[in-house]
Amino acid sequence: MSNLLVTGGAGFIGSNFVHYWMKNHPKDKIVVLDALTYAGNKANLDPVAKNANFFFCQGNICDTSLVETLLKEHRIDTLVHFAAESHVDRSISGPDAFIETNIIGTHSLLKAAKKIWLDEGINKDNHRFHHVSTDEVYGTLSPEDPAFSETTPYSPNSPYSASKAASDHLVRAYHHTYGLNVTTSNCSNNYGPYHFPEKLIPLVITNILQDKPLPVYGDGQQIRDWLYVEDHARGIDLIIKKGRLGECYNIGGINEWANIDIVRLICDLMNKEFASSSELSKRFPLALNAIKNSSENLITFVADRAGHDRRYAIDPTKSNQELGYKPIENFESGIEKTIKWYLEGASWWNHFL
Repeated sequence: MSNLLVTGGAGFIGSNFVHYWMKNHPKDKIVVLDALTYAGNKANLDPVAKNANFFFCQGNICDTSLVETLLKEHRIDTLVHFAAESHVDRSISGPDAFIETNIIGTHSLLKAAKKIWLDEGINKDNHRFHHVSTDEVYGTLSPEDPAFSETTPYSPNSPYSASKAASDHLVRAYHHTYGLNVTTSNCSNNYGPYHFPEKLIPLVITNILQDKPLPVYGDGQQIRDWLYVEDHARGIDLIIKKGRLGECYNIGGINEWANIDIVRLICDLMNKEFASSSELSKRFPLALNAIKNSSENLITFVADRAGHDRRYAIDPTKSNQELGYKPIENFESGIEKTIKWYLEGASWWNHFL
């Protein structure tokens, strides 16, 4: 049995992790700390809200005293840190929030963990601080380059990835300097239920349903490795249970796709969904025109993002060999599940429009 503090647990990946953990570890207590900013939605946690082992606290990770109180009052032994500003476009137009949350916020958590677990000796030997990071800290790859491994030098290219790289280094420093029990995971692009609609996959799905353009940056040939969010949660579970202290583990989907190919695949799947269900046409009348003319006609190429990294790819060999990690979902099966979730969850994503 464990007592977990999950930061950013009302966000996309965090809420999926909470659902996964409560399903697979029902005797554990989970405390979610979330500031409920634009990407955080308490409704993401409705499926577990009535569980006796679930507690929610609205608050900011930069509030160190609040974090200390939660760690002490709930006898937290495991902190899983998802809370972050994560949208690259937003980091380009307004980097200050990324520095505040991703760097200062992570340091606030580390200070609180050190004080309660090490200085005050509560769970001194039996604690874990798991930090969730991104493959973007490694920079960009050319088409012929090998995938990122845990030994790839950091080379962040956006304010977002630079802030995440800084937070990774702080976590490492607190392990080597103070002896805090830490692990870090660097993941590839996640997708699945509860994904905030400004991101590529949910944006394409919801825009088709509203007969809106499907914006594609540049030539659309940017390549990403896509990871179904529940596979990510399983990977973190394995790291917490089996990972070596102080180590970093890459969690990838082994699914490299060009952005334009993803958009076209979603268009094709959406066309098929509507062709096989007259009920969908009734529920989403705005989509009728898009589907009738083929939703691919909504694709609109727009000016490329400043400093847009060309390719990311994760090599999960270390996680596979040391932890037994392998993704269950391939992209085709995961994207079908995701589309069905958005078709059934219109009341959820309409909240953000």
